[in-house]
Amino acid sequence: MDNLSKEDRTKNMKAIKSVSSLEHKVCRELWLRGLRFRRNVKDLPGRPDIAIKKYRVAIFIDSCFWHGCELHQVQPKSNVDYWAKKIADNKKRDNEVTGYYESAGWNILRIWEHDLSRKKFNITIDRIFSFIIDAKKKVENFNFDQ
Repeated sequence: MDNLSKEDRTKNMKAIKSVSSLEHKVCRELWLRGLRFRRNVKDLPGRPDIAIKKYRVAIFIDSCFWHGCELHQVQPKSNVDYWAKKIADNKKRDNEVTGYYESAGWNILRIWEHDLSRKKFNITIDRIFSFIIDAKKKVENFNFDQ
């Protein structure tokens, strides 16, 4: 049972941003490195945080809480059944979305929130950058006349 009124819950949920500050930092760094992409693409399954349709790239930045990180996810102490189901459903949907992109021949990358800590940020940005460049090379080297 929700302890907020319907109006208060609506107000609370509207205040939640669809793009986290962490996603913003990642996108800003990639943009500064010269990469061009779209964010939160609504017409692609799962709404990738970063997408480049031309190179068939979909990148998701998964928060440790909402996506059930085995290392850092902290189970809430109240409403345990609700949260366990919610996180399990999120993980199931993540697997389905990943499967869709893999079966469709896309280059998909999932990054955990903890991979973007201060200590790991630049390494992870380098990894994302290399991933996109490799996907670009695959497309450029593909012979469409076969």
